[in-house]
Amino acid sequence: MPSMFRSLLAFFLASCCWLMSLSVLAAEAVTPSPEPVAPDHPAAVVVPSPASAGDEPVTVAPDLLNFVQELDAIADEAFEATNKGDFTTAETLWTKLIDRFPQNPAIWSNRGNSRVSQNKLEAAIADYDKAIELAPNAPDPYLNKGAALEGLGQYEAAIANYNHVLELDPQDPVAYSNRGNAEGKMGDWETALADFKKAADLAPQYVFARANYALALYQLGKTEDAIRNMRHLVRKYPTFADMRAALTAVLWVNGNQGEAESQWVSAVGTDARYKDIDWVANVRHWPPKMVAALEKFLKLQ
Repeated sequence: MPSMFRSLLAFFLASCCWLMSLSVLAAEAVTPSPEPVAPDHPAAVVVPSPASAGDEPVTVAPDLLNFVQELDAIADEAFEATNKGDFTTAETLWTKLIDRFPQNPAIWSNRGNSRVSQNKLEAAIADYDKAIELAPNAPDPYLNKGAALEGLGQYEAAIANYNHVLELDPQDPVAYSNRGNAEGKMGDWETALADFKKAADLAPQYVFARANYALALYQLGKTEDAIRNMRHLVRKYPTFADMRAALTAVLWVNGNQGEAESQWVSAVGTDARYKDIDWVANVRHWPPKMVAALEKFLKLQ
């Protein structure tokens, strides 16, 4: 998702450069050309027009190029801050860009993402709504809005947004997986299972879709199928703490305490958050039966 909107942002900045340069060329077209003189300013830079690859390049004044480069640098800083987990700084930088370009949907959506990461869910939804207003056929803002609505416990509204994503892009695996999450939270685990499977089929390397499928199988009482899928994921991804912790819980309840303990050592050695049952239930959002199984293990350790 972010890559698509980052591309849109880059295209927007390039378009800005191109469109502003046209006004420069129009002014030059009606001004008589003086005799050639030695330049008293840096040479202009030639950039391609985004309109089509076959167009003649246009001339961009250095001041304009510097302006566009400055905006691109701000966007890069915002992405870098996000990657470092500094979401407050990222939000400030996106706001700076919004002040300059309030009609760019990518900037609004990216600020919404930074706000979600700070649990400013209602403010994030307002940003996504603005992005949707500006780009109603772009799927990312609907997807992100759905996740924010889930965070507020508004699962039906979240599902409606995921459905709209799938109307725009029926092959979006994240929309299927997210919709499965919301359906599970509403207790509709059969439908959630189908959505997790669809997401995993569309993107076989989408590990958490496959993990959620395995967890949903256990929730529905399909224990052997769940264990088989969990083991497959652990073999393929040995450091995948989520599935090692899940195997711990399921094996413990099934009476295989020795292997359960072994899986647990590997799980918490990679990610200690699985010791916190509240985090597992309310942040990772394991299904209720999986949470209960892990809680039994934690209490009897």
